[in-house]
Amino acid sequence: MYDKVMETVNYLQNKVEYRPKVAIILGSGLGDLVDYIEERVEIDYEEIPNFPVSTVAGHAGKLVFGKIGGVEVLAMKGRFHFYEGYEMKQVTYPIYVMKQFGIEKLVVSNAAGGSNKDFEPGTLMLITDHINFFGTHPLIGRNDDRFGPRFPDMTNTYNKDLQELAKATAKEMGIEYREGVYLGTTGPSYETAAEVRAFTMLGADAIGMSTVPEATVANYLGMEILGISCITNMATGIAKESHSHEAVVEIAKRTGKNFCNWVAETVKRMS
Repeated sequence: MYDKVMETVNYLQNKVEYRPKVAIILGSGLGDLVDYIEERVEIDYEEIPNFPVSTVAGHAGKLVFGKIGGVEVLAMKGRFHFYEGYEMKQVTYPIYVMKQFGIEKLVVSNAAGGSNKDFEPGTLMLITDHINFFGTHPLIGRNDDRFGPRFPDMTNTYNKDLQELAKATAKEMGIEYREGVYLGTTGPSYETAAEVRAFTMLGADAIGMSTVPEATVANYLGMEILGISCITNMATGIAKESHSHEAVVEIAKRTGKNFCNWVAETVKRMS
C-alpha cells in the first residue's frame, strides 16, 4: 500500500508544479467549484497510477490543481463509493495520496438526504460529527505506522477551528447554513422510511453514501477536516416524492452557487 501510494505521489509531483496544502472533495452536483480554481491543471483519474475510476453520473473523475484567491489547492472532481464495488482501501486511496503529497487541510463535501425535519432541500449543513453505518471500517487490516496510529482518536474529526472559520465566513457573506451530524450508509438504494426513523433516533441530521470513510482516514493521517453537506432531498418518510439521482444532482447544482462561494472564500482564509 505504502509503495503504491508513493508511486502515485511521484507521478503527480512530476506532472504538476503545485504543492498545495488544501484539498477539496466535491460531491454529486457540486463540481462547479472547479470554475473558481485559476491556472488549472487537470488530470484524469484513468491516467494516474493505482487510482480507481469513478463510475457515477455527476462525478467527472479528475484531479484538479490550481489556485483559489492565491491559495494553491487540489480538488477531486468525483469521488469513489463503497457501493461501486470498491474495497474501502480503494475508496480512501486518494486520501493517503493527498497526505503524502503534502495536504494538511481537507474540505469534504457531499449531497445528502435531510432527516432533520427542520431542514429543506437546498440547506447547507456544516458537519459537526458523523455516524459510521457502513458495517465496516476503512482502517481494518494490518496497520502501517508510516501512515498513522493503530487506534486513532476521533474526538476532533471535524476540526473545530475550521468550523469556526467557516461560520465566520458565512456570517460575513450572508450565507445561511445549519449544523448537524452526518450518517453514512453503503447505498446504493435510498433508505426506507423505517431506516430513516431509526437513524434520526440515533442522532442523524443528514444521510448519505460517502464522506465517513474519507474523513475517518484523513483524521487517522493527521489532516484537519471541514465537512459540508448539501441537503438535496428530504429523506424517505419525510419527502412527499420518490427519490432519483438526477433530482439530487439538479438540486445540488441549484444550491451550488452558495456552496461554491462559501467554500472558496473559506479556503482563501485558510492560508
